[in-house]
Amino acid sequence: MTQTHSLEPYAQLVRSLLPRCSAINIFDALGDLIWSSANSAGPDMFRLVAEAISVAEADSDSAGQLRQLPDSGPTYLFWLRDGRNKLALIVAISCRRIGDGEQQSFAFVNGLLRPALECLRRDFQSQSNIRNLSESLSSRDKDLELLLAVSSDREDGGTDDLKTLLQNATSHLKCAMSAIIVPEKGLVQVYSDPDSGADSGIVAKTHRQLLALTQTRREPVIINKVAAKNHKARVPYRIIACPIRQVSGRAMGVLALFRHETSAGFAERDAQLADLLARKAATAIESSYDTLSGLLTRAALEQRVRLAFADESQRSRTTSLLYIDVDQLHVLNENLGMHIGDKAIAQIGELVRRRLPPSAIAARISGDRFAILLPGALEEAQAFADSLREGATKLVPAGDDARFAISISVGIAPFTYRDRDISRPLAEAESACKAAKDRGRNRVELFQDADVSIVRRFTDINVATDVRVALAENRLRLAAQMIMPLVDGSGRPHFEILLRMVDRAGNTIGPERFLSAAMRYQMMRTIDRWVLGETVRMLQPHADILADSPIVFAINFSGQSIGDEGFADFVIQSVESSGLDPGVFCFELTESAAVASIEATESLMRRLRKLGCEVALDDFGTGQSSLAYLRRLPVDILKIDGSFVRDVLKDPRAESMVRAIAQLARSMGIVTVAENVETDEIYRSVVELGVDYGQGFAIGRPKPFTEILEELPMLAAARPIHVMEPDLTAAGQSLGEHHSRRITH
Repeated sequence: MTQTHSLEPYAQLVRSLLPRCSAINIFDALGDLIWSSANSAGPDMFRLVAEAISVAEADSDSAGQLRQLPDSGPTYLFWLRDGRNKLALIVAISCRRIGDGEQQSFAFVNGLLRPALECLRRDFQSQSNIRNLSESLSSRDKDLELLLAVSSDREDGGTDDLKTLLQNATSHLKCAMSAIIVPEKGLVQVYSDPDSGADSGIVAKTHRQLLALTQTRREPVIINKVAAKNHKARVPYRIIACPIRQVSGRAMGVLALFRHETSAGFAERDAQLADLLARKAATAIESSYDTLSGLLTRAALEQRVRLAFADESQRSRTTSLLYIDVDQLHVLNENLGMHIGDKAIAQIGELVRRRLPPSAIAARISGDRFAILLPGALEEAQAFADSLREGATKLVPAGDDARFAISISVGIAPFTYRDRDISRPLAEAESACKAAKDRGRNRVELFQDADVSIVRRFTDINVATDVRVALAENRLRLAAQMIMPLVDGSGRPHFEILLRMVDRAGNTIGPERFLSAAMRYQMMRTIDRWVLGETVRMLQPHADILADSPIVFAINFSGQSIGDEGFADFVIQSVESSGLDPGVFCFELTESAAVASIEATESLMRRLRKLGCEVALDDFGTGQSSLAYLRRLPVDILKIDGSFVRDVLKDPRAESMVRAIAQLARSMGIVTVAENVETDEIYRSVVELGVDYGQGFAIGRPKPFTEILEELPMLAAARPIHVMEPDLTAAGQSLGEHHSRRITH
């Protein structure tokens, strides 16, 4: 029996009003006994109350009923409801039999006792409110304790801080597992509750979808159930996904929390707390990672080394230290500007992150110098260093200007447990790196005086012929890049369909290597038809998801296809026969292609819009008569040419052009997209200039189209809700002080 405050005064009042009263039992809405004048109630009474609960819930207008227990007098059952008319208490009053068997009616007893019962109801409701408030305050105190526990005064805690954060979050929010994933920094941290039996493989299964969700919505996402057509696609977890944001607000990663599907669903308060933890994680990451390269800072590298070698299991591992120096970076800086040098650093950082083994550690230790701690023997380190060196020769920070190609020199030294820090092996690796520079640069040198130089030769290929063969052998592949709303998360997320080619060796070739040749040899009609057909084919299995999803896929057409007499009918027929909602398609044409065939372009655009598709004008602003043709063409979207967007920070004319296009489009009810949003600075600038959407590496890199399709169920499962976010900016404020915030549920 649940203990509660004394109800004896009410029992005395009932006895005075109803002298034949022999026992009073009070039950909660679940049928649990919370007070009894006789200290207990028999099985028959519990059965009677269980039946009464069903009656009370079915008939919200009834006040109670008169029942008869075996070998006993009458029992009067009264329902007491809360302010929302939900059942709160059941009061069972048993009476002694009257000698002649006569008993008082329920209506009479109810009228007699109703004032006393109403006082009892109000008293119980007040006590319940006090308990709820106390529990809420206790919960908020625990939330605050969690936030304080994950705060760190160390500036170089890095991964150690993130592990602590995940452990505390998993415990406090009663999760089975949690994870932090930041792809651009090569960071993956997963923590599983040892007693939960959680499958960490679910992180690998869902991380792409969760990243896409947080990048699209840019707010916490609650997914308490994911519908799946088959067992393979089933996700037996409830999930919260919170974006880990850079200072600019751009989502660089995700904090994900997982509960078993049999556990309670996540609530808005859980999402609020998780969002605060994601901000803590962002702070730890930003202090431990170099912004330009995406690699660790030197301080964070040294901290990782100390943590790794504090673990006895690590002491016997064979490890190598690589010291990397960018060759003649000053030439780029002096001739092309510091921003090109920064671009080279960023590209090398990305190269390292992309190729870094999971157990290795990489850092940018100074301006143009990097260090990598790589498990394995020197021979393995040498092979890895050569692969990096080869990869660096293919980087093009200065575009096609071969005079400013970049290369790296690499020195390697062994690293053992006797090296309590990286000072000695780093000095040895640096010496080997200097030897590589002295011997001609673009080399790898071992500290033991051994050296190997691997030169890979590439043969020229006839690109146009290769494209024809690739079409015949089905070696073209689709990719997609996100086009994201810049102002808020309510706009429809778009993905532009891109094209890749796979050579016979299995290497992926970007469009810059073959599209110009395809255009030159009049192959774009065939390619455009293939892209549309393949896009439709890949989307059709997901038609039911897309019917309820706001996602739009943008497909490009070339000028050659617009001039093809049968192409317009092919497009319309492809959409109509696809079985897909036409609203999932957006068709893009470049301004120059549209103007070259203005009549055919206008006709096709009107047919597509009538069908329900969106139409976009690409590379807008480069033509001499852009505004004149804009009045004629029925477009939904203007994609501002990337040359203006790239220069928006350094060229006032480019800034004015972007602002003017955005203002003009808004006045005409047309949506604008800024292409080539490559940096956070450009991102902030185009937002301030009034552009609606953005596309570029600062928003999202191209991904295989198959990965985007895997993310569709997760995107469709998200829905917007409105919650209140706690504000803890002042020490004296509690978690109860809020400001409004949008979360996706």
